[in-house]
Amino acid sequence: MGQLVRTELMDLNLKATDRTSVIRELTQLLDKEGCLFSQDGFLQDVFKREETGNTAVGFGVAIPHGKSPAVKEAAVVFGRSEAGIDWEAFDGSPVHTVFLLAVPDQQASNEHLKILAMLSRALINEEFRQELSEAKTKAEILGILEKVTQ
Repeated sequence: MGQLVRTELMDLNLKATDRTSVIRELTQLLDKEGCLFSQDGFLQDVFKREETGNTAVGFGVAIPHGKSPAVKEAAVVFGRSEAGIDWEAFDGSPVHTVFLLAVPDQQASNEHLKILAMLSRALINEEFRQELSEAKTKAEILGILEKVTQ
């Protein structure tokens, strides 16, 4: 996941306070880094996916994702909110950690599932979640994510 996640695709202090605004805020990072053909096209696909089922996975984590022709290159955006975001999670907990996955439509079946599986396995581990929440810098977070993807 090293090449999928980079410090330019991280926001350790999300300003948004609701699901829709957080997804928009993180998508701006993808667009700024040249990962998208169309920011609006990607947002449409992510919001369509959100309608099919909640992407909050528990433990204060959400993994919104979109496979879209609007994506140039696969990427993962990391966002953290100290205040917490109401994601209408099944466990009722606010979301503090968000991974936004962007996958080109043509890579979707393989890449999309690999990334989701890798993140899901890592997020089950309480120590991993704790390290992510306590990390002070983007470089620390990158190091934590790289450890679970090698």
